[in-house]
Amino acid sequence: MNITVFGSGYVGLVVAACFAEVGNHVVCADIDAEKIELLRQGKSPIYEPGLEELLKWNLKAKRISFTTDVAQAVKHGTCQFIAVGTPPDETGKANLAFVYAVAKSIAQHMDEYTIVIDKSTVPIGTADQVQTIIRDALTTRNANISFDVVSNPEFLKEGAALEDFRKPDRIVLGVESPQAEAILRDLYAPFNRKNDRLLVMDRRSAELTKYASNAMLATKISFMNEMANLAEKVGADIEQVRIGMGADPRIGYHFTYPGCGYGGSCFGKDVQALIHTAKDYQSSCDIVRAVEQVNARQKNRVFEKIKNHYQEDLQGKVFAIWGLAFKPGTDDMRDAPSLNVIESLIAHGAKIQAFDPEAMHEAKKLFHKNVLISYAQTPEEALEGANALIVLTEWRIFRSPDFSHLKKAISDKVIFDGRNIYDPVLMKERGIQYYGIGRGSVLEV
Repeated sequence: MNITVFGSGYVGLVVAACFAEVGNHVVCADIDAEKIELLRQGKSPIYEPGLEELLKWNLKAKRISFTTDVAQAVKHGTCQFIAVGTPPDETGKANLAFVYAVAKSIAQHMDEYTIVIDKSTVPIGTADQVQTIIRDALTTRNANISFDVVSNPEFLKEGAALEDFRKPDRIVLGVESPQAEAILRDLYAPFNRKNDRLLVMDRRSAELTKYASNAMLATKISFMNEMANLAEKVGADIEQVRIGMGADPRIGYHFTYPGCGYGGSCFGKDVQALIHTAKDYQSSCDIVRAVEQVNARQKNRVFEKIKNHYQEDLQGKVFAIWGLAFKPGTDDMRDAPSLNVIESLIAHGAKIQAFDPEAMHEAKKLFHKNVLISYAQTPEEALEGANALIVLTEWRIFRSPDFSHLKKAISDKVIFDGRNIYDPVLMKERGIQYYGIGRGSVLEV
C-alpha cells in the first residue's frame, strides 16, 4: 500500500518506519528541510531504540523516502497520516494549527479517493473539523473527490515505541465509512495476527479514548506520589505500600512507582488539553485538575529536600545529576522533572555536573548559555568534586554503581534519589545519607 505520513517526530517516524518494514511504500513529509536531509542519510533526529537502524534498512530497501514537497507527498498515498505536533498554547489548550495546515494541504493536492488519518493526539471533535476543512477546500477547487477522515490515536511509549507498534495492546479506529474501515483493517493486518486488537468505534470516542487513557495513567502516578508524601509524614515505607496495593489484581503494579513527577511530551500536554475540553463542554473534570496540581508540586519535591538538607544555603554547592531525560530509553527532556530541579538549583547559586546517556545534547540546547552547568562523559566523572548526588532518571546504568567510589567522590556523602532506585537500608549501612520519595519508616531504621 502507498502511505504518506506528515510529520517526522516520534510518532511520525515510528509509524512510517514500521509500515515500511512490513512492505508498504511510505513517503514521510516535513517542512523542516534540515531534518529531512538528515533522514535521507539514514540518521534519526531523535533517540528511540532501534529506530535509526530500521530507517536505514527501509531506505536500503527503497520502501521509505523523505520529502519537503507537499504535493508529491499527497499524490503518493491513499492513506495520509497526520502525525504533526499539537503543542499546548499559553493557556494549555492544544494548538491544532499544524493539523489544520496539513488538512488544507491534502485538500489542495488530492486528486483521488483519500483516507486522512489523525494520528496526532487531538481534542474531541478534531476529526470533524478536519473533514470540514477538506470538504470546504474541495468545494473551492470545484473538485468532486471522495474522502474519509479517521481518528487513529497512537499508544506508543517513548523508549519502547517500535515494539508497541509491532505488538500493540489495541488498535483504535474511529471510522464512519465501511470503505475506510476495510482498507485500514488490511493495512494493520500484519500487526493484528495473533489476537484481534482492532477496536472500531466512532471518531469522537476514539479521540476521547486517547486522552482518557493518558489521564488515567497520569492519575495513577499522581496518586502514588500523594501516598508517598503521606508515607513520609506518618513514618510508612511507600515501597512496601506499593507492593501491598499491587497484589490486588484490580490495581496491579503498572504506573505505581512514586517519584519526582511525570514529564515528557504526552501526559502533561494531554491532561491540560482534557481539562480545557471539559471546560469547553461545561464539565468539571475535578480529578484530572487535581492530577495536574499534584504533579506540579511533585516536581519540586526533590529540590525541597535539597534545600531543607542544606538549610537553604546552596550558594557555591556542586551537585552531580544523574539523569536528564523525563524517562529512560529516550533523549526527550520536554516537561522533564530535571528542568525544575536544575532551574531551582541555578537560581540559588548552585553548580551542576550532569550526566545522561542520551539527553545531554538536548540539555545543552536548553542551557547553552549557563555557565553553572557542565556535562560529564561518564556518571563517575559527574561525581568528581560534587557535594552530593541527585538521581532524576532511572537509567539502568545508575542502578548498581560503585558505592565505595561514590562515597569518596561526593564530599557531603548524601544522595537525593528522585526515582527510589536505591535501598535506604543499604545506603545507611554504607554511611551515605539518603533521601528517597516516601521511604519514611525505612529512613528511621
